[in-house]
Amino acid sequence: MKLFAIQLTNRVEAQAEQLYGMMTSSMERLHNKESIHIAMNRYEGRGEIEVYGVLPGFQLQTDGDPLFEWAGNAIADYILLVEERRILRFLLKQEFHYDKEEDIDRIMSYCEQMLSGTGEWEAERAAGEVYNRRKAKISGELADYLKEQTELNLEGYVRFRLHPYIDELRDVAEYAVDEFVMDRQYQEFISLLQYFVYIQEARIPFVHLFHKGGNEFLLLNDRMEQIDTDDPEAVVTVEMLEKDMNFEDMIVSTLISVSPQQIYIHTREPEQQVIHTIKQIFENRVEVCGYCRLCHNLDRGAAAEYNKR
Repeated sequence: MKLFAIQLTNRVEAQAEQLYGMMTSSMERLHNKESIHIAMNRYEGRGEIEVYGVLPGFQLQTDGDPLFEWAGNAIADYILLVEERRILRFLLKQEFHYDKEEDIDRIMSYCEQMLSGTGEWEAERAAGEVYNRRKAKISGELADYLKEQTELNLEGYVRFRLHPYIDELRDVAEYAVDEFVMDRQYQEFISLLQYFVYIQEARIPFVHLFHKGGNEFLLLNDRMEQIDTDDPEAVVTVEMLEKDMNFEDMIVSTLISVSPQQIYIHTREPEQQVIHTIKQIFENRVEVCGYCRLCHNLDRGAAAEYNKR
């Protein structure tokens, strides 16, 4: 007894094979798998998947709902794992008007961060929850559809039936585009500062930048005198370079203004964003220290000041 068929009209045979493999693998979890048969028909490089109930073992009244739920889950997995990236790329081209593959690839990386997590355990768990929520929304609709219809054109179904899912992907694409634009503006501004540092003559031989933890820094010149990062004159250089950019980091602004030949950064957190930015702008002028004699003396002096309280 033929239960339903899935057509992949505008997909290559390899994509039909992927769906067929996912459905076959998923079917093994059904208790009545001996009474279900899945066939793959190939024609003109495309594919059609047919699902049969094998009589007398298969009984639609008792076995139908678990079968349609299984099929909905398997097809939803295929949409999320295979079709989703194609849909996002289509949206970026047609609705956001990006045509350079290099730009699309970079935007897609932001989309995938949102949809797949970053690799951290907590992030993967959160991403799994997001995936399961999206899957449940799709699989339920698919199961209901297959209860009423025996033919499923997958491309047409995704395009005309899954509007809430497509809208969610559209929101993901919009967020990713915003991130891409901001990152590009940031990189352009960093390049501008790199160029300014390159053409600017060094004013002092070196400075010491002590990272005291968090967002607290101490900046000393070559005579071990503190440089005031709140001095309005110390940030005029950056304001002249770009009035519209919100460049809040006063440490970076001051370093550009005093223009040292060498910057010694003393930190136990070398991965902090501000330190990464300094290394980007000043490049080979920067030397990062993990823990040296000056760091030790600074720690000892801070402890002495604390004990006086």
